[in-house]
Amino acid sequence: MRTIKFVTTFLLLLTSQLLHTTAAVRREFRGAWIQCVNGQFQGMGTEEMQRTLTYQLDELQKDGVNAIIFQVRPECDALYESNYEPWSRFLTGKQGQPPVPYWDPLQWMVTECHKRGMELHAWINPFRAKTKVTKELARTHIALRRPDLVFPYDGLYILDPAKQENTDYTCMVVADIVRRYDVDGLHIDDYFYPYPAAGCVIPDNQEFLNDNRGFNNIGDWRRDNVNRFIHQLYDTIHAVKPWVKFGVSPFGIYRNQKSDPERGSMTNGLQNYDDLYADVLTWINNGWVDYCVPQLYWEIGHKAADYATLIRWWSQYASNRPLYIGEDVERTVKNADLNYPQQHQMAAKYYMHQTLPNISGTVLWYAKAAVDNIGNYGTMLRNNYWSTHAEQPLMPFIDDTKPNAPTKLKPMWTEDGYMLFWKEPNYSSWRDKPVKYVVYQFDPKEDIDISNDSHVVGITTNPWYKLPYNRGKEKKIYVVTALTRLGNEGSYAKKKIKL
Repeated sequence: MRTIKFVTTFLLLLTSQLLHTTAAVRREFRGAWIQCVNGQFQGMGTEEMQRTLTYQLDELQKDGVNAIIFQVRPECDALYESNYEPWSRFLTGKQGQPPVPYWDPLQWMVTECHKRGMELHAWINPFRAKTKVTKELARTHIALRRPDLVFPYDGLYILDPAKQENTDYTCMVVADIVRRYDVDGLHIDDYFYPYPAAGCVIPDNQEFLNDNRGFNNIGDWRRDNVNRFIHQLYDTIHAVKPWVKFGVSPFGIYRNQKSDPERGSMTNGLQNYDDLYADVLTWINNGWVDYCVPQLYWEIGHKAADYATLIRWWSQYASNRPLYIGEDVERTVKNADLNYPQQHQMAAKYYMHQTLPNISGTVLWYAKAAVDNIGNYGTMLRNNYWSTHAEQPLMPFIDDTKPNAPTKLKPMWTEDGYMLFWKEPNYSSWRDKPVKYVVYQFDPKEDIDISNDSHVVGITTNPWYKLPYNRGKEKKIYVVTALTRLGNEGSYAKKKIKL
């Protein structure tokens, strides 16, 4: 009986694994959040923090991650050299104190991510000016310089979204980041108006009465305050660098069906629209964001916020911009699969990612959990779900210009081995400037089809590729294409090579 039970269990697990085995995907956002607000780097020192981040990036690269979302402004402070806001205490232990030995974490992360073929998205908290646990602010902090711009709420300081001066201020900070750093994206999280706290009231009723801008309802007025901020922030980013992607990661419930019978989800929890005054669908449908990452941190079968219900809802209603799903690694591996209780929910969740329309990526909450390989999550990524390379999803609404083909493909022997070299194609602007190259390999009798991912053998930022020489025993066709900043792929050049 014991043998039969073991075989039955094994077959169930094998069947589940086969059902959820992923096929190669050419384009997919595979991100991970690296946050500082949990204090994981606080007071580490420069060398130790760099070692920690290097290890995390190396492991995430092995897991298939192609984008890092790095927190650089948790409370109107900076994990980078800023002329506007003080150094973060989450970096040095004391707000306003620079790191010793001196370094710029954002610049360092941009360099290290790009070296690994990853995008770097700078993550800011737009309205939070002080966390509950911060006891001392630097004298240069906005809340001390301009106390009229913030309001207290449950131990927090919040930049008042009703004040245009705050929108202008945050947009100035963001423009400075985008202008001075080679970031691929600018990312904001779910802190808009503060999360409701028992016994606390947002102190803005008098502001509403003084200038309601024609709104009869304070909720509509607050949503409009946030809408105006989102729209201006989007315009600010793209005015500085049109190719920098603006992403938002809202709380996982837009509205419950009891609040909105037409568009609400079958859930019963806090709502973006009603409680945080974040009208995410308006931003998506008006094109004020470039991608959206709802935080679906619950498990499949959660009574108030079922993961399966919510991922289907977002797939249905948020498809006007690229949709990526925010995944909680720890909660996923702590909950059993409803159909296969012997295993956790990772396979079931990724099956929905693969089969539901309009989902083109995932972001892991949080990076360290994947690096620590909790529940073999990281192992499953690198051996199964993200085992093959994927480029970023296309964003033709920003730009769809294709680059020219590389020229003068030529194999040569060098001291580093047998190399294929090519010449960078001509370009006229950032739109068609090549930043990466894709290398394909075909048999001489095969049709050249660059839509077939199985023929990709390398992706590089350099105009060369090391060939797998095998004593000249076989012939292959090598094909090279160029990619732009936004991942648009051009026509190809080819070369028959004896390996």
